[in-house]
Amino acid sequence: MTYLLAIDQGTTGSTSLLIDAKTLKVIDKEKYDYRQIYPKPGWVEHDLNDIWESVTISVGTLLKRSKIDPKNIMAIGITNQRETTCAFTKSGKPLHNAIVWQDRRTADYCEERTEQYNKVCKSKTGLPLDPYFSGTKMRWLLDNVPEVKAALDKKDLCLATIDTFLVHRLTDSKNYVTEPSNASRTMLMNLETFDWDSELLSFFDISRDCLPEIKESFNHFGETKNVGFLPDGIPILSILGDQQAALFGQACVNVGDIKSTYGTGAFLLLNTGEKLVRSSTGLLSTAAYSFRGKKVYALEGSAYIAGAAVQWLRDNLKCIKSSPEVSTLAAQVTDLSQMEHVLFMPFFTGIGTPYWNSHAKAAIVGLTRDTHNGHIARACLEGIALSLNDSVSSFKKDFPQLNDIRVDGGAAANDILMQMQANFSQKTILRPEVIDTTAFGVAIGCLVGLGEVSIEDMGKYWRLEKEFKPESNSYYANKKSLWDETIKRLYL
Repeated sequence: MTYLLAIDQGTTGSTSLLIDAKTLKVIDKEKYDYRQIYPKPGWVEHDLNDIWESVTISVGTLLKRSKIDPKNIMAIGITNQRETTCAFTKSGKPLHNAIVWQDRRTADYCEERTEQYNKVCKSKTGLPLDPYFSGTKMRWLLDNVPEVKAALDKKDLCLATIDTFLVHRLTDSKNYVTEPSNASRTMLMNLETFDWDSELLSFFDISRDCLPEIKESFNHFGETKNVGFLPDGIPILSILGDQQAALFGQACVNVGDIKSTYGTGAFLLLNTGEKLVRSSTGLLSTAAYSFRGKKVYALEGSAYIAGAAVQWLRDNLKCIKSSPEVSTLAAQVTDLSQMEHVLFMPFFTGIGTPYWNSHAKAAIVGLTRDTHNGHIARACLEGIALSLNDSVSSFKKDFPQLNDIRVDGGAAANDILMQMQANFSQKTILRPEVIDTTAFGVAIGCLVGLGEVSIEDMGKYWRLEKEFKPESNSYYANKKSLWDETIKRLYL
């Protein structure tokens, strides 16, 4: 047998999947979490050595348990948290902790320069000027970390996203590359050319010499060398940012296909094909993937907090002992009239689509003396669904050709949340048998790069596990109206 190894480097941990290259069945998987670093309120960092260790332990444990010969791994695919930004030397030495996509330290920088950015840059990037994206994080590293500035002066600086860091480490510092789905999140790549743009680089005052080469998404990115837990010579053939990897893994390869991934945050991507659609409703225009000269685009809606809201109930309020218990607690509420005025606004790290308010804070409103943990748990799930529904509403306005929504990620296993999503959006929700579609997407991307699987035929590898049809209930329409009114009152 031959195998594909998918490495999914996520916000809270690294997951590795071993997949049969012929049947595309998942053989086994292993996740290893690592620490989150919060230097100041609103700041979130990761130690690059922690990230690398999590990958080595995840892959090493997986291979040991599966008892396969690693020489039978035919290719590696990599998917990653996208906007998280790192600085390291050409020999691979970290110069500072990675600044995570959730980090808001550059909010003031963004406010000061938004008007100028919108005139010069926004049409090229498809993105608002927001701390979420990598460009302002790179600028902060250059302005505030002496080691980074010194490396720049010595022409020894690498400024990149996590995919680039992993390839660099896996290839013994030989290859310094990225691809469009990650590069498009930096605010430095021109969406029309899929290349670094001199005007964007000038706006952020970042040298092109610090940045990796942008290659097509399904390509030969390098081969393993001196890794230790893998033999030399395994090719890396597929890289996609996590949300684009989920889009691909969900076989959303036709125009109008849409997926929603529920992780720490939640993100919806809509395939717009070779047409670059510029949103008028606060959505992001982004690269989906590129292959054999073809540029494929997507519209994206972003909710910074999804599963993290449930984790907050678990870790901060101690309402539940494990995240799956939120369903049991929420199910205690059988009379929805008790929930009419209770809202959980999960904006712990600001609001993404469609409002883009970096300074927004979370809130629970509408509490009465009889409110209990069950109400809070249900409101939390509703808050996640309503945050995503704001993006669905924007999709309907910008791109009417909207198919059923395919879902994945850990929280997609929550039946209550999925039914809420269907009810608020009035769209059918489709959950596949495999909800680890992020890693699956880059695994099958390896076979696309080899020419063994065509993009057009990917649908035959997707299998439905359960669908959730929208219910007609005035409660959800009324709750949506209350949500809209509360956002306008508190955050706009």
